[in-house]
Amino acid sequence: MPNALNAASTVRLVALALLMASVASCGGSGSEGSDSPPAPAPGPADPPPAPPPSAGSINAALGMPDRLLGGLGAGNSIADMTSQQIQPDIIDTYLVGVGSGSWPTWNSPDGAYVTYVSANVKAVGAVPMFTLYQMASRGEGNLDAVNDPSFMSSYWAQVKLMYQKIGETDSPALVNLEPDFWGFAMTGAPGGDPAKLPARVSMVNECASQPDNVAGMAGCLLALGRTYAPKAKIGFPPSFWGRDANTVGNFMLKVGADKADFMVAQTSDRDAGCFEASPPPGECSGRGNGPFYWDEANVSTPNFHQNQNEWTAVRSLLGDLPVLYWQTPMGVPSNTPGGTPGHYRDNHVQYMLTHPTEYTASGVFAIVFSGGGSTSANITTDGGQFARLFKAYLANPAPLSR
Repeated sequence: MPNALNAASTVRLVALALLMASVASCGGSGSEGSDSPPAPAPGPADPPPAPPPSAGSINAALGMPDRLLGGLGAGNSIADMTSQQIQPDIIDTYLVGVGSGSWPTWNSPDGAYVTYVSANVKAVGAVPMFTLYQMASRGEGNLDAVNDPSFMSSYWAQVKLMYQKIGETDSPALVNLEPDFWGFAMTGAPGGDPAKLPARVSMVNECASQPDNVAGMAGCLLALGRTYAPKAKIGFPPSFWGRDANTVGNFMLKVGADKADFMVAQTSDRDAGCFEASPPPGECSGRGNGPFYWDEANVSTPNFHQNQNEWTAVRSLLGDLPVLYWQTPMGVPSNTPGGTPGHYRDNHVQYMLTHPTEYTASGVFAIVFSGGGSTSANITTDGGQFARLFKAYLANPAPLSR
């Protein structure tokens, strides 16, 4: 689905701009990095992956209530959350780029951005979530990068630094590993087998026993996390991109995603009305003829039950990991298609926060809401929708299924 992939890249660029803008509020100073930092220093051998927790136990490990958690991500500032008296359980932040100008260089010393974000998020009673989006640094879908020694040396050094900085906080965190990359890998791997797609992995001392392929890359991402950030909970985000749940789930099983702590269910990267606009803005063009607005009665497609069933099928192949819905659009429902920038219609927030037990029954422990592009709605443009519905949800929360 090349059109979908091109649109997906926009949200990453928007996230980068938002994150760069937020650095000033953290009080840190920038510093220049190197395109090829040294390979990670020697460390312990690969630790055995921790067994995947149940939905209830992951909440306990995060120090959060035993109910469906709600979070906010890109496009929603802590200042705006505070002004609307929104108290999210999770706040998601992108970490992007490799080498000069990438996230480790946004504050001094290198990697301090993770430290500042963690402190700011914890100060409002939320769990920090970091979405690692480094693999697209040479362009989305450029799978040659994973077998480039120079690029991967920088890549692994930054992965290790991220985990080290998370570990230094001595507090729980969530890590979402490389959205979109696994979809590109599924497309590019010969025979759909990640073990047949070469990647530089054993160059990392802590991962010397991992195979030099994409499956080994996933194993190394987990091994470094277990070593340096033992309180972090780690998840992989599968990509459907027109494939069926069985194909997606089996590919991620070969990747080793079942060894993670949770599974990331990617929702959508735009409000539905953005695709319906005539003409749609560039970031929402080329998505076909729809329909894009989900049916709340669940009698025609696309609809919410259909989506739940697809992710449940993937989950069943990955050991029934607890599920976190991510990048869930924030538009406001309307009977009129389309809308305007910041006010395109969508009904995910309205449906999901008023039908929470449908999600907990499917093993979902958290839903993180955020705009996926520059035209997407957020808590400053939604007329108070999220604040109102999340407060109403918290008054009657959905306990997790056992």
